[in-house]
Amino acid sequence: MMLHNRVGRFFAILAASAVFAFSSPAFSQDVTDAHLKAARAAVAAIHATDTFDNILPQAAAALEQQLIQKNPDMQELIAKTINEKAMALASRRADLEREAALAYAKVFSEKELTEIAAFYNSDTGKKLLDNGSIVTRELVKAADIWQNGLARDLAQQVGETLGAAANAKAPAAPADGAAPADGAAPADGAAPADATPN
Repeated sequence: MMLHNRVGRFFAILAASAVFAFSSPAFSQDVTDAHLKAARAAVAAIHATDTFDNILPQAAAALEQQLIQKNPDMQELIAKTINEKAMALASRRADLEREAALAYAKVFSEKELTEIAAFYNSDTGKKLLDNGSIVTRELVKAADIWQNGLARDLAQQVGETLGAAANAKAPAAPADGAAPADGAAPADGAAPADATPN
């Protein structure tokens, strides 16, 4: 999985969540053509809508399977019809691209969008999109190790502190040969303190 899948997913979610909020005619009038063009360039540069590429093919495949199960004798016609209709609907992808651009234009200025596109079209930006998943994977592994070590050391240090506190509260053990503090047995040859002579 490439980083642009992660980054793109984040931006795509942003774009999708803003579709209905920002697609009103009033909002569209607030965006200049230049601003929208910059937004489209940024959307393309970061592959913001790539995660939606499979929506139509998956819907077509699911529908084809469902219809063929119900009408196996019409398999050829079903496949041909679904393919034709799906191809005709593919042009509606432009609607998503426009809505994504509008969402970005609402959040970012024209200048910022131009800078975003410039970076992600640069060699460094392309490398980040193509190879950033390796860094992300290594970061997740490092974070897991760090988290486990942190939890272990926290438990150990708290345990040591609590153990020391418990030991400090416990009564001291009697010295060898000395009578216990509560006086259960006197020393050899000595009469108990409360004994009366014969």
